[in-house]
Amino acid sequence: MKKNKIAVAVALCMAAVLTACGGTAKTETTKAAGAETTKAGAETTKAAAETTKAGAESSAAGGKLVMVTNAEFPPYEYHDNNDIVGIDADIAKAIADKMGMELEIQDMAFDSLIPAVQSGKADFTAAGMTVNEDRKKNVDFTDTYAQAAQVIIVKDGSEIKAPADLDGKKIGVQTGTTGDIYAGDIKDGNIQRFNKGMEAVMALSQGKVDAVVIDREPAKVFVKENAGLKILDEAFTEEEYAIAVKKGNTELLEKMNAAIKELKDSGELQKIVDKYITAK
Repeated sequence: MKKNKIAVAVALCMAAVLTACGGTAKTETTKAAGAETTKAGAETTKAAAETTKAGAESSAAGGKLVMVTNAEFPPYEYHDNNDIVGIDADIAKAIADKMGMELEIQDMAFDSLIPAVQSGKADFTAAGMTVNEDRKKNVDFTDTYAQAAQVIIVKDGSEIKAPADLDGKKIGVQTGTTGDIYAGDIKDGNIQRFNKGMEAVMALSQGKVDAVVIDREPAKVFVKENAGLKILDEAFTEEEYAIAVKKGNTELLEKMNAAIKELKDSGELQKIVDKYITAK
C-alpha cells in the first residue's frame, strides 16, 4: 500500500513537471511570434514611410510653377499667337527646368502682378520688374538678372531734349510700371496712365501726350514700329530687374537664386538676352 502511495506521488510530480515545461515552451513560442510580428510591422511602417518620402520628393520634382506677367512689354514678354514669349518667359522656363518643375505662364494687368503673388494665386512674377524699396515691402526679390533703364520717347522735333524738360508736360506711362512710379517725381507733370505701353506710344503719336517714359528695350521696339518718334540720349533712370516671390518664401527664393547663378555662370542667361536684343 505504501509503495502504491509513493508511485502515485511520483506520477503526480512528473505530471506537474511536464505541465510546467509545456507552459514555458508555449509562452516562449508566443513571445517569439509576437516579436517577429512586431518587427515585421515596423519594417512595413518604415517601408511605407520611405514610399511616402519618395512620393513627396517625386511630387516636388514634378510640380508646377505658376508665373504671372503682363505680356505687353516686348522683348521681355509679349504674345506670339497663343504663346507668351520673351526674355522673362525664357529665363523662367530655364529656371523651372533646373528645378525639375513645369512652368505655367498667366497674363494679367501689370498692377495685378504683385497682388497675385501675395495672395498665392501665383508663385512668382517676372515682368521686367524693377527692384525698388516700395515693392520690397510687399514681395521678396531674387538676385537681379538684367540691367535696364527708363527712357523718354518724344516726337521728332520735340522741344523736350532731356529729363529736366519734362517739367509741366503731359507724360504718358503704363499703369503700375517703374515709369509710372518715377514719373510722379516730375515737377508739375501731368501723368496720363495707360493699360499698355503701346497705348501710351499711340497717344504720343496722336499728340495727346508730350512724351512717354518707359523701359529702354520696349522703347526701341515701339520707336522702330512707329515713324516720327525717337528716344532721347539721356536716360530717365537706371535700374535692375529681378523676379518677385511671396514675402517669406525663402525656399523658393533660394532655389531660384541658385538657378539664376547657374544660368549666369554657364552663359545661358546672356544667350537668352542676346536672342531677343540685338546690338544697336
